Amino acid sequence: MKLPVALLLACASLPAAAAGAISSAPLFAATLFDLDDKAATLAAHQGKPLIVNFWARWCAPCRVEIPELVELQTKHRARGIEVIGINLESNAPPVRDFAKAYDINYPVLLTRDKGIALLQALGNGKAGLPYTVVINRKGEVVASKLGAMNRAELEAAAETALK
Repeated sequence: MKLPVALLLACASLPAAAAGAISSAPLFAATLFDLDDKAATLAAHQGKPLIVNFWARWCAPCRVEIPELVELQTKHRARGIEVIGINLESNAPPVRDFAKAYDINYPVLLTRDKGIALLQALGNGKAGLPYTVVINRKGEVVASKLGAMNRAELEAAAETALK
């Protein structure tokens, strides 16, 4: 069954008042770590539409969602949308191996021990996974979702990020 785009956007988006209440500042201020264990930030990604997906290797819904995110990155990169994977684990080598096995074609960064606090600062009070935050070019959080997103929801999120 195909759902209307308006309904998909409603599923992938927060109500306007709630979306405005979440700031992307903690995300851009966070010190993360790349898959070579080097400190990294998202500063280079400011001003770009982003789909930021929090995940972990042990999270079954995350494993289902990753191929959809890979496809989204392939399809929409030319439009300027960037997918960023933020892993809640501390040890880079197994995450790097996992990313290679799943053909992840977007940057993956690790939170180490600050993942739960970062999730909560971005509106995920339960700190559940997967959790996706959609950020527009102005750096505003325009949508978020706790739980795996399907292809249609990710497409709607991409369109929301471009607005």
